Amino acid sequence: MKEGSTHPNPLLQKKLEEFCSVPITLQDLEYLSEGLEGRSNSTVALLFDSLLRPNTDFLGDVDSVLQWSLENKRAIPHMVLGRGPPGGAWNDIEGSMITLSRGEWMGLPDLSFKDWIRRKKRNLRNDRSTAGDILNYYQYYVKNKRLENNFLSGAVVTSVKKISKDKDNTSENEIIWHNPVFEDGQNEDSCVYQVNGFIKNDIGPEQNFCLFAENVILATGAYDSPSWLGIQGEDLPFVSHHLSALEEAIKSKKVNQGSEPVLIIGAGLTAADAILLAHHYNFPVIHAFRRRVNDPALIFNQLPQVMYPEYHKVYQMMKEQSVFQGGPYHGYMSLPEHHAVSFNDMKKCTFRDKHGHHKAFNVSMVLILIGSNPNLTFLSNNGKKLALDNERPVNSKSNPLEIDPFTYECIHEKGLYAIGPLAGDYFVRFVQGGALAVASALQKSQKKPP
Repeated sequence: MKEGSTHPNPLLQKKLEEFCSVPITLQDLEYLSEGLEGRSNSTVALLFDSLLRPNTDFLGDVDSVLQWSLENKRAIPHMVLGRGPPGGAWNDIEGSMITLSRGEWMGLPDLSFKDWIRRKKRNLRNDRSTAGDILNYYQYYVKNKRLENNFLSGAVVTSVKKISKDKDNTSENEIIWHNPVFEDGQNEDSCVYQVNGFIKNDIGPEQNFCLFAENVILATGAYDSPSWLGIQGEDLPFVSHHLSALEEAIKSKKVNQGSEPVLIIGAGLTAADAILLAHHYNFPVIHAFRRRVNDPALIFNQLPQVMYPEYHKVYQMMKEQSVFQGGPYHGYMSLPEHHAVSFNDMKKCTFRDKHGHHKAFNVSMVLILIGSNPNLTFLSNNGKKLALDNERPVNSKSNPLEIDPFTYECIHEKGLYAIGPLAGDYFVRFVQGGALAVASALQKSQKKPP
């Protein structure tokens, strides 16, 4: 705890004072987080968020009560495997896109995002930032904290399985890594995880690798496998499940103001982003979704209008525009309570409305943006045995992995941890609480440093 600091929550302040000289990772997280409430179901996530950003939901300006110091004797040897460079999914998002969360909520420990963006002389829009700024900040963070050697980019994991420590399933053409903790013999468990995969290489052949580690942390997010409607023609070349397809079509001029409408299916924020992008270029849009316009479950009803004016603009369009040529939003047509039935190779899309009537529209391209699922093909049975309901596929919203709430260790697999959407934490600001829980569990399981 930072010397001289006071947390606005008096009960939490009293608990922090009891062990103010003990690192937060070595304290009792269950005790510290007891009684905390907020916008996450994880009390550890709420704890870390409250310590790093006190009163942030009330737009307070209270400094963090955490003091950071590097203690090499407590460092946990680790390697981060990523399909792309540091920054994860932010590498695939259009840089000009405005983030959903406030910029400061994206900040990481011991390097204030607000201070970093101020040095860049950039202004935040309604306290929100661009995806490009977030990516640059995360990549700078890795360099600033000298973590480059802990990242292996271009790595595609194909399997994660537990094996006996004396078993070797490697081949001659594989790069082999061993976890130093395992080599030091600090863990008495007779098993270890074998992680296999390959490294993508744009200028040469792929290189296989095999890594051995006592603990594996799953942090793959939930956006690898977009959801499909499961209807005829969904695999046609003009149909896509990624927003990036519209960005590419704009750059290549495959769509323009004179094209047939772009069909966007979905009623979430990604669909809204696509509508805003098309509207910016004055492309005609048909927007179809299954829900009622006044459905209280729509995400737009959960966002403050002052902070998210662009999304509320889309919501107004959805409510007011029901015909293509009329209404205040020229070039946009809303189709609430419509179900897509099929697409054909003439770029014609057929829908069924709530009365059972069928309608067909000619389009230039289709974006199906109805959510996504994690890709856990590297786990046995796609990780289903680790989920809350092991009879159903893993889904970050309806069926996340079952974890210990204070260590984030998978209930059904010792040594395997999950953070982020896999564990039910969707916002970046709360993902860090999962990282705290894992770091705390691993530090407490290590031998005490000399």
